[in-house]
Amino acid sequence: MFRMMFNQAKKHPSLIPLFMFIGAGATGASLYVLRLALFNPDVSWDRKNNPEPWNKMNPTDQYKFYSVNVDYSKLKKEGPEF
Repeated sequence: MFRMMFNQAKKHPSLIPLFMFIGAGATGASLYVLRLALFNPDVSWDRKNNPEPWNKMNPTDQYKFYSVNVDYSKLKKEGPEF
Protein backbone atom coordinates (compact mmCIF):
# COMPACT_ATOMS: atom_id res chain seq x y z
CA MET A 1 0.00 0.00 0.00
CA PHE A 2 2.77 2.44 0.92
CA ARG A 3 4.69 1.43 -2.17
CA MET A 4 1.70 2.36 -4.32
CA MET A 5 1.42 5.71 -2.51
CA PHE A 6 5.08 6.49 -3.13
CA ASN A 7 4.76 5.55 -6.79
CA GLN A 8 1.72 7.79 -7.17
CA ALA A 9 3.53 10.63 -5.38
CA LYS A 10 6.46 10.30 -7.79
CA LYS A 11 4.15 10.45 -10.80
CA HIS A 12 1.88 13.19 -9.41
CA PRO A 13 3.70 15.45 -6.90
CA SER A 14 0.51 17.40 -6.24
CA LEU A 15 -0.77 14.41 -4.22
CA ILE A 16 1.89 14.83 -1.52
CA PRO A 17 -0.06 17.47 0.49
CA LEU A 18 -3.16 15.27 0.29
CA PHE A 19 -1.26 12.33 1.78
CA MET A 20 0.16 14.58 4.51
CA PHE A 21 -3.24 15.99 5.51
CA ILE A 22 -4.88 12.57 5.52
CA GLY A 23 -2.04 11.22 7.67
CA ALA A 24 -2.29 14.17 10.08
CA GLY A 25 -6.07 13.77 10.33
CA ALA A 26 -5.82 10.04 11.01
CA THR A 27 -3.13 10.64 13.64
CA GLY A 28 -5.18 13.35 15.37
CA ALA A 29 -8.33 11.24 15.38
CA SER A 30 -6.54 8.22 16.82
CA LEU A 31 -4.87 10.31 19.54
CA TYR A 32 -8.21 11.85 20.51
CA VAL A 33 -9.88 8.42 20.74
CA LEU A 34 -6.94 7.21 22.85
CA ARG A 35 -7.36 10.23 25.15
CA LEU A 36 -11.07 9.50 25.53
CA ALA A 37 -10.40 5.85 26.31
CA LEU A 38 -7.78 6.60 28.96
CA PHE A 39 -8.92 9.79 30.70
CA ASN A 40 -12.71 9.94 30.40
CA PRO A 41 -14.44 9.18 33.73
CA ASP A 42 -17.23 7.32 31.91
CA VAL A 43 -14.80 4.59 30.84
CA SER A 44 -13.91 1.98 33.45
CA TRP A 45 -11.00 -0.33 32.61
CA ASP A 46 -10.64 -1.70 36.16
CA ARG A 47 -14.08 -2.84 37.32
CA LYS A 48 -12.85 -4.65 40.43
CA ASN A 49 -10.95 -1.81 42.14
CA ASN A 50 -12.86 1.18 40.75
CA PRO A 51 -16.27 0.14 39.39
CA GLU A 52 -17.73 3.67 39.28
CA PRO A 53 -14.95 6.18 38.55
CA TRP A 54 -17.39 9.03 37.93
CA ASN A 55 -18.36 9.02 41.63
CA LYS A 56 -14.76 9.63 42.71
CA MET A 57 -14.29 12.74 40.56
CA ASN A 58 -13.83 16.03 42.39
CA PRO A 59 -15.78 19.02 41.11
CA THR A 60 -12.46 20.73 40.42
CA ASP A 61 -11.28 17.97 38.03
CA GLN A 62 -11.47 19.05 34.41
CA TYR A 63 -12.24 16.07 32.22
CA LYS A 64 -13.58 17.91 29.20
CA PHE A 65 -11.19 18.51 26.34
CA TYR A 66 -12.15 22.19 26.06
CA SER A 67 -14.52 24.25 28.21
CA VAL A 68 -15.45 27.74 27.15
CA ASN A 69 -16.59 29.67 30.22
CA VAL A 70 -16.19 27.26 33.15
CA ASP A 71 -13.57 27.74 35.85
CA TYR A 72 -13.28 24.29 37.40
CA SER A 73 -11.27 25.49 40.39
CA LYS A 74 -14.30 27.39 41.79
CA LEU A 75 -16.94 24.68 41.42
CA LYS A 76 -18.55 23.05 44.44
CA LYS A 77 -20.07 19.60 44.69
CA GLU A 78 -23.86 19.71 44.67
CA GLY A 79 -24.80 16.05 45.10
CA PRO A 80 -24.42 13.66 48.02
CA GLU A 81 -21.33 11.59 48.77
CA PHE A 82 -21.42 7.99 47.53
